[in-house]
Amino acid sequence: MIKRIKNGLSKRKVKIFSLFLLCSGLAWFLSNLSELYTHRATFNMEYVNIPDSLLLTKTSQDKIDVKLRASGFQFLWFNFLTKKIAVDLSAMESLDSRYFVTRGIYKKQIERQLANSMSLLEIDSDTLFFDFFKVYTKEVPIKPVLQISMAQNYLLDGKLNIDPNTIKVTGPKNEIDTLHVVRTEPMVLPDLTSDFSKRLVIPKPESLKNTAFSLQNVNISGKVSRFSEKIIDVPVEVIGIPEGTSIKTFPNVVSILCKAKVTRLKKLNATDFQLVADYTAIEGSGKTMLLALVREPGDIHSARLLETQVEYILKRE
Repeated sequence: MIKRIKNGLSKRKVKIFSLFLLCSGLAWFLSNLSELYTHRATFNMEYVNIPDSLLLTKTSQDKIDVKLRASGFQFLWFNFLTKKIAVDLSAMESLDSRYFVTRGIYKKQIERQLANSMSLLEIDSDTLFFDFFKVYTKEVPIKPVLQISMAQNYLLDGKLNIDPNTIKVTGPKNEIDTLHVVRTEPMVLPDLTSDFSKRLVIPKPESLKNTAFSLQNVNISGKVSRFSEKIIDVPVEVIGIPEGTSIKTFPNVVSILCKAKVTRLKKLNATDFQLVADYTAIEGSGKTMLLALVREPGDIHSARLLETQVEYILKRE
């Protein structure tokens, strides 16, 4: 029994000692973290506020090495952050077509982006230099590369809606001068029976290495309607008849095959059309006159003459 008590006390002392050792180690660690240290770091450079008239093509460097002073706490947290510094190019200068930001300017910019308790001691870089293209901007129409096939008895109701229908391209003059239209990626839409809306990618040709597009995709949509056909008999109107004569055509009524939405076909009649034969257009001793459909409703899909010419008899009065 006494031996067990002694063993228990011994284990308790070990636990208490371990706890005190852990606490003292933690206190020592925290004490050290509160002290100031110097540390070297490398930042990735991000160049911002580039003038709209210029396109950045090359920089003298994309990383910068610095020496910092801060508390251990700051460096501990700093190591978990993405080390990125923004350099504002609205402050750059130019000389003989060379663009640059002096060391003093970008040093101040770096200091403003550091934590208040962190000091910038050294920068292992000098002036930053940049190469630019002078750029131009113009708007170009977008042309969708879309292959549409309709299911039987369906049609595209109206024009395709392209949103937006133009794109802004920015780049060197010799590149954007070659652009007159920008095409989308190809897409096939087979056997359509209902309205559709698709988002198409606008790929940039490999030849436009220094040109930027304002858009990466465009919305294409269209309405699809069920249609039917109807034949309308329309009287032939003859123009250009010589004075003192009358004319009779055979036939005097010609059928027109109309294709439209069912609801529209129900309201369609012969007065919606004007069918003309021009006597003055007859060549030589021709015995027929060509027909021309000079008026038709704008909201039907198509109207096709089932006969394209008529015979005639001319009578003197």
